[in-house]
Amino acid sequence: MKTDDLVSMLATGVAPVPRRAATRSIALALAVGLPLSFAIMFIDFGVRRDLVQVMFWPMFWVKLLFPACIAIAGYVMLHRLARPGVRVHKAWLGVLLPVAIVWGMAVVAWFGATPDDRMPLLMGRTWRTCILSIGLIALPVLVAALVALRSLAPTRLAWAGAAAGALAGGAGAAVYALHCPELTAPFLAVWYVGGIALPVLAGAALGPRVLRW
Repeated sequence: MKTDDLVSMLATGVAPVPRRAATRSIALALAVGLPLSFAIMFIDFGVRRDLVQVMFWPMFWVKLLFPACIAIAGYVMLHRLARPGVRVHKAWLGVLLPVAIVWGMAVVAWFGATPDDRMPLLMGRTWRTCILSIGLIALPVLVAALVALRSLAPTRLAWAGAAAGALAGGAGAAVYALHCPELTAPFLAVWYVGGIALPVLAGAALGPRVLRW
């Protein structure tokens, strides 16, 4: 077969990729995964009874919004990494900046507390279960995001998987915040960040395996 004939055969029937295919696929993943995450939280954990009261406390909003910002940044990175040749640019700062802010708050709270109060600020009452709880709640979003990526065209597979993990981890931590009784910056800086990092690492490890063309 001549080269020209081969090129013509490969080009036959090729249709352009629909515009905003990545947006639709990732939005569908969120529409499927996020309600399942809420269902896990409601069924296995439950919303804290004093939710209305704590909504007037600034640290509740820190606990809710810092992972939500990470989820938004993960969405932006995922949207870009789902398409070949599209650069992430500085979207990764949207993941690092909320973490840096919470760590800064944790340092201030740690050194502003008495030595006897420091460990309770760090460990809280739920440190043993926090990371795995966030990972469990994030799991539906992570799976749905990876499935969505398989229908797209990522080329940096580990990074795309990590971005899916950032989206899932941030969303999972934000949902878990509706249950979690902890409100100290040192706790959030260690255990919430650890819970968000879990699906990020899982996504980075799974990306090259499940997203390979």
